Amino acid sequence: MTPVPAAKKTGKFDSKKFLSTIDGGRKIVTFAKKQTIFAQGDPSDAVFYIQKGKVRLTVVSKTGKEATIGILNEGDFFGESCLTGRPLRLGSATAMTDCSVMRIGKKFMLEVLHREHESSDMFVTYLLTRNVRYEEDLVDQLFNSNEKRLARMLLLLAHFGKEAAPETVIPNISQETLAEMVGTTRSRVSFFMNRFRKLGFVEYGEGGGLQVHSSLLNIVLHD
Repeated sequence: MTPVPAAKKTGKFDSKKFLSTIDGGRKIVTFAKKQTIFAQGDPSDAVFYIQKGKVRLTVVSKTGKEATIGILNEGDFFGESCLTGRPLRLGSATAMTDCSVMRIGKKFMLEVLHREHESSDMFVTYLLTRNVRYEEDLVDQLFNSNEKRLARMLLLLAHFGKEAAPETVIPNISQETLAEMVGTTRSRVSFFMNRFRKLGFVEYGEGGGLQVHSSLLNIVLHD
């Protein structure tokens, strides 16, 4: 199954310009690797924008099972569910690397979206684009094999298919996390990762980072 192309963004978010339109209620916050940005059940009172780093979104079931629902990168928003009136966080956000994020209070975010049409258009476009991504993820889970899902996840993490240049080296990410995102077991992820490495699709760097080659697309596109 050929993946659906991601929607094209109307323009890159200019954080400095956006900050200048907000009268208070925003600040830059730094988080160390593995530090919690917010936890499931915390008050939902702000939107976040990633200026630098990667963020992992997770949710925990009533039985205590944790699932990764997304890995976000520089230029991504998260925590925007507060704008819909949800009082508490439905999941957790954790820094995967050292991160710098812009925290925008709910009240001020709503004010600037109502007042600044350019910012509002950009934000709506971003949400629609990410909604397409969620639909692609669902189709991927329903119809594709574990091997294809893992290959697609690695390509997404490396930014292949986006307007910016691919980030071929992915910072340390455990096979347990990949298994959660793909919906399979760690042993299956290990099996496929070894296969990808032998075929020359991926390779591990000295610092533990994973380098993804464009040839991995052969797995995704092969029927």
